[in-house]
Amino acid sequence: MISQMIGEVRVDRIVETQGPFAEASFLLPDFTPELIAQHRDWLVPRYYDDAQDRVIMSFHSLLLRTPRYNILVDTCVGNDKHRPARPGWHLQQSDWLSRLAVLQLAPEQIDYVFCTHLHADHVGWNTRLVDGRWVPTFPNARYLFARTEYEYWQQAIVSHRGEAPLNHGCFADSVLPVVEAGQVELIDNDYQFDESIRFSPAPGHTPGMVVVHVDSRGQRALLTGDVMHTPIQLACPVLSSRFCLDPQRSRQTRRALIEQCADSDVLLLPAHFPDPTAGYIRRRGDAFCYRDAAHL
Repeated sequence: MISQMIGEVRVDRIVETQGPFAEASFLLPDFTPELIAQHRDWLVPRYYDDAQDRVIMSFHSLLLRTPRYNILVDTCVGNDKHRPARPGWHLQQSDWLSRLAVLQLAPEQIDYVFCTHLHADHVGWNTRLVDGRWVPTFPNARYLFARTEYEYWQQAIVSHRGEAPLNHGCFADSVLPVVEAGQVELIDNDYQFDESIRFSPAPGHTPGMVVVHVDSRGQRALLTGDVMHTPIQLACPVLSSRFCLDPQRSRQTRRALIEQCADSDVLLLPAHFPDPTAGYIRRRGDAFCYRDAAHL
């Protein structure tokens, strides 16, 4: 994704990993191959690897630079995290920090970190391992978490009785250390950050997930978190992912967002759409499709 200007707000994408992720029927339990056949002209090969039956996904952060602040939205999986249930994430060593440096920013220059929700692939770089301890990666930042989301996971961890750690153990290594450092601010789901950036609730994937609205000088963008994981869900909006805690609520949230943005000038910046990521929802008969901003 090339840099996008939303009025006075510059948006850049910092990729951790990108490529074929999982079988479509694994990611989307109600998926049927006929869906690809009906939408092959725009889904293949950019968003779906036909030969491997794999959904192509990106794991990335989005960097917002306003005239006053440097804001990081979602922080991927992170390095050195113990994630044995997901081999591709386990003790990962990526060059994410180097990619931040390419944008001429050091971790100390990040003013705010927004996490749309607290799944392991959205909080990982909140912390990094230093001398055997998890410490905040961005020492001068305020980390903003939706109160509903934080309290849900806090209670879920207390109640959890399974042998495997809940949510890959990310609450302990990627959330609590920044809380203990005094850098976290719990916010309402409809929080107004400033005159150009606000949050709105998007429950379903998790109870307290939020999306981030950018509205500057008449231009609009929407950072959608995990309301959608893949454009396949535009071709069939009823498809919820395997990782949605409330699939029915997720469907409702996704459909409302799609209807709101379809055929509009709202630029979407989803959390997992691969290159070029930024794009627009367009109606296509009884369904929808994705048109990337670079080719309109």
